[in-house]
Amino acid sequence: MPNDEMAADALPDMTDTEQGASGGKARVLVIDDEPEIRRAVQLGLASGEFTVAWAPNGQRGLEMVAQWHPDIVLLDLSLPDIDGIEVTRALRSWSAVPILILSVRSGDADKITALELGADDYLTKPFSMGELRARISVALRHAAHAASGGTGDGARFTTGGLTLDFARRQVLVNEREVHLTPTEYEVLKYLAMHAGQVVTHRTLLRAVWGPDYEDEAHYLRVFIGQLRRKIEPEPGRPRYLLTEPGIGYRLRAPG
Repeated sequence: MPNDEMAADALPDMTDTEQGASGGKARVLVIDDEPEIRRAVQLGLASGEFTVAWAPNGQRGLEMVAQWHPDIVLLDLSLPDIDGIEVTRALRSWSAVPILILSVRSGDADKITALELGADDYLTKPFSMGELRARISVALRHAAHAASGGTGDGARFTTGGLTLDFARRQVLVNEREVHLTPTEYEVLKYLAMHAGQVVTHRTLLRAVWGPDYEDEAHYLRVFIGQLRRKIEPEPGRPRYLLTEPGIGYRLRAPG
C-alpha cells in the first residue's frame, strides 16, 4: 500500500493539534467500498499534495471523520451499510467538512437530495482524475474562505473577465460595467458566493425569492437566460454560468 494511503484499521489516533503531522498535505477521506475506486483515487492524488485515507462503509467513515479530521470527504452514495445520503445528513448535523459525492447513480434525485442536505459537489463515475483534483481544489478553497469569515479579498469576486464588486453592487465584464436588475444581481451574487459548487434549483430559488418559490423553476430559466445575455461573450456557449442538467447551476470558480 502506498505510504500516503491509510486503511481504516491503520488510522492513527490524531487530535486537532496534531493535524500538521501530515506535512501540510490536505487530508482526503474516501468513503467507498470499491477497491478499484480507492486505488484510482490514491494514484490520482499521489503527487505529494494529499494524504489519503479510506473507509469501506458509512459507519466507519463517520468514525474516521471524528477521529482523523479530514479536510475533505469523497463519499460514495451506494455503501454496504448506511446509504450515502444518510451519511451526508449525519455529517452535516455536526461537521462542516466539504463533501464531494462520487456516484454511479444516473438519476438526478439522489444528487439533488445530497446537495440539498449540504454536500458541496458531486462527480458521476467514471470520472477523470484531472476533474477530481480540480473539484477538490475548489472545495478546499471555498472551505478555507468560509473558515476565515470571508475576509481578505472577499469584497470582490473575479473569474476570467467577470468581476463582482459586492461593496458597490457592481458587475464588470472585461472592465466594462454591466447593468443588472436587482434580482439578476442577487442570483449572480449567490452563485459567486458558492463559486465552483453546484447550486440546486431549489436552493437558488429559496435564497433569492424565498421558500414559497422553491418549486418555480421557470423563474430561474428566465433570469439565467437574461444573465447570460449580459455577462457571457457567447450566451449560447456559456463560459461562466454553467448548467448542471436537471440539477442546477455552477458559476465558474476563479483559476
